[in-house]
Amino acid sequence: MLRILSRPATRLMERYLPDAFIFVLVLTIIAMLAALGIQRTNPIELIRIWGTGFWELLSFSMQMLLVLVTGYILASSPPVRKVLASLATQAKSPGAAIVMVTLVSLAASWLNWGFGLVVGAIFARELARHVKVDYRLLVASAYSGFVIWHGGISGSIPLTVATEGHFTADQIGVIPTSETIFAWWNLLIVGVLVVVLPIANRMMMPRPEETVLVDPRVLGNDEDQPRLRSDATPAERLENSRILIYLVGIPGIIWLILHFAAGGGLNLNVVNFAFLFIGLTLHGTARSVLAALDDAVKGGAGIVIQFPFYAGIMAIMTGTGLAATMSEWFVSISSATTLPFWSFISAGIVNIFVPSGGGQWAVQAPIMLPAAEALGADISKVIMGVAWGDAWTNLLQPFWALPMLGIAGLKARDIMGFCVVLLLITGVIIGGILWAI
Repeated sequence: MLRILSRPATRLMERYLPDAFIFVLVLTIIAMLAALGIQRTNPIELIRIWGTGFWELLSFSMQMLLVLVTGYILASSPPVRKVLASLATQAKSPGAAIVMVTLVSLAASWLNWGFGLVVGAIFARELARHVKVDYRLLVASAYSGFVIWHGGISGSIPLTVATEGHFTADQIGVIPTSETIFAWWNLLIVGVLVVVLPIANRMMMPRPEETVLVDPRVLGNDEDQPRLRSDATPAERLENSRILIYLVGIPGIIWLILHFAAGGGLNLNVVNFAFLFIGLTLHGTARSVLAALDDAVKGGAGIVIQFPFYAGIMAIMTGTGLAATMSEWFVSISSATTLPFWSFISAGIVNIFVPSGGGQWAVQAPIMLPAAEALGADISKVIMGVAWGDAWTNLLQPFWALPMLGIAGLKARDIMGFCVVLLLITGVIIGGILWAI
């Protein structure tokens, strides 16, 4: 059934879904037209809002580029490559490869979303070396695990409201993660997704005659660096010096140990720091690191050029009040029992234009929290409704897929047909549970 459903969805996306850059340009125009038509924003003011917000994600863009680069450096190091290769050999069939990459991605994304994106992509590449499996579905399966991230321990919204002094603390106080991330109903959503997603991905496997294998050029060379020549120059010897790398890499690892020993947590900077310095140490030489870096940066162009456009869209949605208007409409049709569900739906729509958990919460919290109090709804469930909505439509929005696609060497259109089917399945699961509780 799912194979039959995924076939037209994949063909439709391959034919009509443009490059992710075209997607963001179209979203920009839609957001502008909506602000003009719904909010009656002055055109000149609209352009001012858009242009002013255009560069607001520069720091985040660099972080995301480093997720791709540092993650690739770590995963392409000889020791990690051997571990992944050994794990990949356990997949004896295409179906097993699909299930394995989905489970690995789900587990990694629940721990940390940046970690999940990189691990999923790298493991998919390694599996493609060993198993003749549809590469599009393999990468889509790796990306599907990302849908779980906002219900996991790196979820930005539940972590924000669990932090002393957060921007809505005067209104709702501090909401511990025991009432959000580790609430029984949230763990139920996570558990059902962990069971259903691998099965759903497995059921979408194309027939052998329809299978699209990986282009060998995408996988690159998996051989270790050649040995240093006996007549190497001093510069070449320095590039291949293990002492030089260890003198820098080991202090970085010590900092990580001190950070976690002092009770420090995982955030994007810590993840990138870990990827980089563990990767440097495992590569052992600067030459090996630079070779990995050359391969990694090839996939980063989409992040560099597209994220500023998304920042501009976010500015339009927030600066003109368009996102607030959308949220208020969903609140107007809600009751105490249905508000978590409609929070989920509204957040899913807003996420297409504001693909940032923290940014989305800043937009929706001033509407959703007073509504929850007025209706007598469970605030924790409303909070997680917004969080799950933010994660859910990432299966349609290519913003977060860019680092993974860069590593995998694919375009958004290659995986989005499968992701649309998963969007429907996960929407029923998450929305159904939020409605029922």
